[in-house]
Amino acid sequence: MKPATSTKKTIKQSDPEGGFKVRSDVPFMVGLAILGGFYVVMILLMVLADLHFTDASSLKETLGRREIQHSIKLSLISCTVSTMLSLWVSVPIGYLMSRFQFRFKAMVDTILDIPIVLPPLVVGLSLLILFNYAPFRWMSPWVVFEVPAVILAQFMVACAFAVRTMRVTFDQIPQRYEQVAMTLGCNRSQAFWKVIFPQARRGLLAAGTLAWARSLGEFGPILIFAGSTSMRTEVLPTSVYLEMQSGNLKGMLAVSIVMIILSAVVLLIARLFGMQRINA
Repeated sequence: MKPATSTKKTIKQSDPEGGFKVRSDVPFMVGLAILGGFYVVMILLMVLADLHFTDASSLKETLGRREIQHSIKLSLISCTVSTMLSLWVSVPIGYLMSRFQFRFKAMVDTILDIPIVLPPLVVGLSLLILFNYAPFRWMSPWVVFEVPAVILAQFMVACAFAVRTMRVTFDQIPQRYEQVAMTLGCNRSQAFWKVIFPQARRGLLAAGTLAWARSLGEFGPILIFAGSTSMRTEVLPTSVYLEMQSGNLKGMLAVSIVMIILSAVVLLIARLFGMQRINA
């Protein structure tokens, strides 16, 4: 009886290939926590370093300046407008790329990724050159180095990320739902709005959040295409640049802290509000 018991115990502790089988998930979870925690801690340390280097008086003085107040206002407006435009474009493109097969699809897919892989300065330079040619040339006085240039520069970069997010979202929704809806009398448009779009709300929220955050941090294209004119096209990233150019390190950090706080608050509110709407 004892040898049989011993053999059974040995087999139970071995995997099919004869190796030792670890019963606990603790080492795996600890490894994940260490790797993930390192990145989270580094982000927190960066923020804490900024907070420690500056002081409340510098932050108050910076927020009291008219050009910084204008920069905050323009950043909020331009990021919101560019996000809405990004969602308006990314939903149909994401659905098209997810559901349909057509010639040159791989080429279109590559073109959609160009704003992601290009250096931001190149995006701004390309926009600036584009508006030297017809039919964009006649719009140049009202766009280039004006507020519309800020929105367009943000949109061109943020929309690429929103398109990727919406395509993945539609890829995860089974096509069978549309097919069932169409067999019940819906056309494709009705199946999209009544069946698919409601299921894409979480992805829509993620795309909007990503587009807004990307727009807020956009600097290179705005600097080249819209400039950094104070009280005109100055947004928060260019405010940081202008403060650095003037040698005002504390002012630069104060604006950076404003960006961190503003983005964290807006993104947190958007996510909490979105989760409540989704779970309702």
